[in-house]
Amino acid sequence: MNCFDIKNLDLHYGAFQALKNINLSLETGNITAFIGPSGCGKSTLLKSLNRMNDLVEDCHIEGEVLLFGEPVYGGMDVNALRKRVGMVFQKPNPFPMSIYDNIAFGPRTHGITGKLQLDEIVEKSLRDAAIWDEVKDRLKKSALGVSGGQQQRLCIARALAVSPEVILMDEPTSALDPISTSKIEELLLTLREKYSIIIVTHNMQQATRISDKTAFFLLGEMVEYKDTETMFSMPEDRRTEDYITGRFG
Repeated sequence: MNCFDIKNLDLHYGAFQALKNINLSLETGNITAFIGPSGCGKSTLLKSLNRMNDLVEDCHIEGEVLLFGEPVYGGMDVNALRKRVGMVFQKPNPFPMSIYDNIAFGPRTHGITGKLQLDEIVEKSLRDAAIWDEVKDRLKKSALGVSGGQQQRLCIARALAVSPEVILMDEPTSALDPISTSKIEELLLTLREKYSIIIVTHNMQQATRISDKTAFFLLGEMVEYKDTETMFSMPEDRRTEDYITGRFG
């Protein structure tokens, strides 16, 4: 089953149409990359998958988004949705509290309060985010005291702590140096075994390195969607070819 099926999706911010008739099925157990120039709609689409756009005034959505066959817009509880569909943002945004409390925050809000259980979740999440060995001796210290790359892996651990089914990532490495970027990419390739990952990236080399499928967006439309290798070697649409060969964007 697909993790997401998007059908005839239109999204308006007031009078401006940001997404135009998007039809897309995202496969479970894959890393899918959304690429395209700034302002093409890729981050808008990503945020509509877990209803982050609910927070935007004058945002109006038509069409269907299905999460494992269930409609996201309609009766689905937003908190339950965001537990199932985690989000990692462009800039690392740890809470101003200890590393431990950052990771335990989500499980606590979903009713887990026992210390032993929280200890297990914190350790497992930090291990899964490949940062346990770096922070295990400073769990009670502020999460703001570690490097940017470590903060981003903490934010990934925080997303993992509530056992999501899908992880959305909005340019998760664009604020990081090449070494931190490489660590996050290695991490994503291991996480793919357990989670479906959808990543917005400006970095086409990153898309080719880590994604299974790629969707190319332009001016609010999805131009092309296929296996990443095919997309970059034999794009069907001239606009895709122009973008990936650097003629614009």
